[in-house]
Amino acid sequence: MPSDFKAFMDAYGTGVIAEELVIFHPHGSSPLLDRMVRIHESFTESRERRPDDFPHPFHPEAGGLISWGYDYGGDEHFFLPCDPDPDQWKIVTMAHEEGCEVFDGPFTDFILAFVERLEFMDEDGNIGPAVPSFEAF
Repeated sequence: MPSDFKAFMDAYGTGVIAEELVIFHPHGSSPLLDRMVRIHESFTESRERRPDDFPHPFHPEAGGLISWGYDYGGDEHFFLPCDPDPDQWKIVTMAHEEGCEVFDGPFTDFILAFVERLEFMDEDGNIGPAVPSFEAF
């Protein structure tokens, strides 16, 4: 796994960033590991039906995407092991099972970019930036 992901997991563990992005370790607790297996099976089936929308294989295939999180908007987030050096791996987001978006930076840059573009509506209907936070589970 990428070193910044391992450092994040060592410091914070599994949890939710900014009340939106769920982060879990692929070898973590049973419920999240079970969820990861189900996601990989589901996306593998979708890839067989619509290969153009799912250009990457899924773990455990060689070079397959490795699940590490999801967001409450319905997107799934994976590592793309595209280099022998895990610190060079990319992030792939599968948007609502309708295709993928590749992020070229490391895990920590992805997290910062995700939080920076995240907006919430308050109880008065005002839209503003997300408040950075982390809640462990």
